[in-house]
Amino acid sequence: MGYEFIEGNEAIARGAMRAGCDFFASYPITPASSILHYMNDFVPEAGGLVIQAEDEIASLGFCIAAAMAGRKVLTSTSGPGMSLYSENIGLAIMGETPLVIVNIQRQGPATGSATKGAEGDIQFTRWVTSGGLPIIALSPATVEEAYELTFIAFNFAEKYRTPLFLLTSKDLGVTKDSANLDLVKLPPRFDRKKLPPGQKEYLPHYFEKPEDVPLISDFGGDYIARYTTSMHDKAGYLTANPAVIQEMIDHLTAKIESAIDDITLVKEDFQEGADTLVVSYGVISRSAAVAIEEARAKGRKISSLVLQTLWPVPEKAIRDAMKGIKKVVVPEMNMGQYLIEIEKLAPPDAKVIGVCKMNTTLVTPGEIIEKGGLL
Repeated sequence: MGYEFIEGNEAIARGAMRAGCDFFASYPITPASSILHYMNDFVPEAGGLVIQAEDEIASLGFCIAAAMAGRKVLTSTSGPGMSLYSENIGLAIMGETPLVIVNIQRQGPATGSATKGAEGDIQFTRWVTSGGLPIIALSPATVEEAYELTFIAFNFAEKYRTPLFLLTSKDLGVTKDSANLDLVKLPPRFDRKKLPPGQKEYLPHYFEKPEDVPLISDFGGDYIARYTTSMHDKAGYLTANPAVIQEMIDHLTAKIESAIDDITLVKEDFQEGADTLVVSYGVISRSAAVAIEEARAKGRKISSLVLQTLWPVPEKAIRDAMKGIKKVVVPEMNMGQYLIEIEKLAPPDAKVIGVCKMNTTLVTPGEIIEKGGLL
């Protein structure tokens, strides 16, 4: 199609369709509502189903049922909707349910400034549900990345049988930009691995090693597929056996943490001899790129690391980028939510500076230069 003038939310919808999405449910909320509109145009034409649910709780409930019945599922919301999604997110983790949850972040807390932007749900997404088990969250910075990372999000959700989060913001979601999605290089599509027919028994959560991802059988398929919100054994039966419970928790943890090399997506722009590193993510990485370019034009040597994977923390990539670095600058549209993760990994002699703002406006290149001391 060549270059188009499209918003991030449309790119997300089209990335989902490219990944094979055939079910979408959500409740309207600014600034995510246009994803519902796009999916209502796209999905039925492809033979799928779209539901505007009565609320966010029902939305994710519909999505869980559809995903376990064999559909490729997307839902979208913003911060207040994530609050209501919380309990069902726990259910999706417990049931090892592959689906993609898009959070178009806006200014919070609570209703906040509904039409204004922020990236304030970073830690909230990581710890949104009870139990504290690891999750996967990706963060695009451009319209093209919104398309690309949505596609990849479906791959990861299907590959690891898990709910996956795509974190963007009002400033990307509903802002139009010139983009050519045909030029975006996508990996091969991954579809969930199913238990073939003819087996004696289906164990919905069977694994040999903790990091194994269980084969799946659709609701209404060849096997009885047990599914419960309570702690269970490999067969899906409720259990209070401490040894079995720990085995299941170890599995739910290991299947994500053991795959961190596969899940890690970063963009590196290193300069030889640089003693300053800018670590950024999301829409603010675009401001960071301009700030770095301006500082380099004036003779400063500065390296850049843009994180597309936020959770699990890409620790190796971050530690490698900080080798020989004396100052790390972390710009964010919140009060330092990822800064604390960088501080944990920084060398003892490195100074870590947060350039934080949460007043509904973007962090500018000038603010990054000034507060980060790039000149």
